[in-house]
Amino acid sequence: MIRIELGIEDLANMRFGISPLSEAVRSLRAFSDPVQHTLHLPWLRTIRPSLPATDVALLEALIGPSRIPAEYRGVPSTAIADFLTPVPRRFVERFEDELDVVHRTPPDIVRRDLLASHAPDPVPEPLRGAERRDRRTTLRLLDTICGALERFWQLAMASVWPQMRLVLEADTTYRARQLATGGARLLFADIHPNVQWSDGALSITEMVGRHTIPAGRGMLMMPSIFAPKPVPPLHPDEPPSLAYPSRGIGTLWAPPARPDPAALVDLLGRTRTLLIQMLEEPLPTIEIARRMKVTPSAISQHLQVLHATGLLARARDGRQVLYRRTAVADELAQPRVTP
Repeated sequence: MIRIELGIEDLANMRFGISPLSEAVRSLRAFSDPVQHTLHLPWLRTIRPSLPATDVALLEALIGPSRIPAEYRGVPSTAIADFLTPVPRRFVERFEDELDVVHRTPPDIVRRDLLASHAPDPVPEPLRGAERRDRRTTLRLLDTICGALERFWQLAMASVWPQMRLVLEADTTYRARQLATGGARLLFADIHPNVQWSDGALSITEMVGRHTIPAGRGMLMMPSIFAPKPVPPLHPDEPPSLAYPSRGIGTLWAPPARPDPAALVDLLGRTRTLLIQMLEEPLPTIEIARRMKVTPSAISQHLQVLHATGLLARARDGRQVLYRRTAVADELAQPRVTP
């Protein structure tokens, strides 16, 4: 179990961050073990054929073995070198900026983290350079890793990152509201069954870990598409952070609803017809945009028009505005049966 003590300064300095590089690295778990990540199979089937074989061997080697003792059940938690998942400095980082941070990692940290992620086993063959205490060898290995990650991003992640980002941003909106309305206890209440908040400390069970005291350094919360369980840093010197499974992952790869090819599309247009069909239940703008795979600003004008014409009702829920179709729109959305 890992126990993270959070004082007043830590809670005051708590923030959320979204890291495209960390998501790319964590996605390698799903890539190397798709059986444990069946939700992502639609995406995995499209990317594997496009990746060079040499990159695949190296990328899979970056994922360490399970760090969970045999007596624990459930999804195993694999270790990832901390230098591959740098702490986001902004709310949403750019992949290129984060990769540059990784590229500038000191060789001794690269060796330390790669060896720790596979301990007590030796590192796999593609990472054997990490076992040599030679600066040039380590830097060449780091160049190779960064090159493979950049190709992986371009071939597998860049095109789908916008919809992933919407899922992650929707989660942070929800978590921020939990923190604002119920404090740390409510924030951590439904993050994961392995996470418990009690007596000023965050406990993460089913992990081989350590007693950690952030000592006023704050706490970074990072929702993740690919983290099956809460993931703290591997090394005790790293800043306190917690990557955790994001809400809404189950609908990430679902295709958007298709409009009914009837007169309603001719009347309202494809986008507004999709909105009418979707809003059988109340949804906030950011979730609507995520499902439509567009930005919130791109959808807000359509929502305003449909509300002004009486086809959508809206109500405020805290800081969010929820939209739902009205009874008139319910009638419009029903399929017509031709006698």
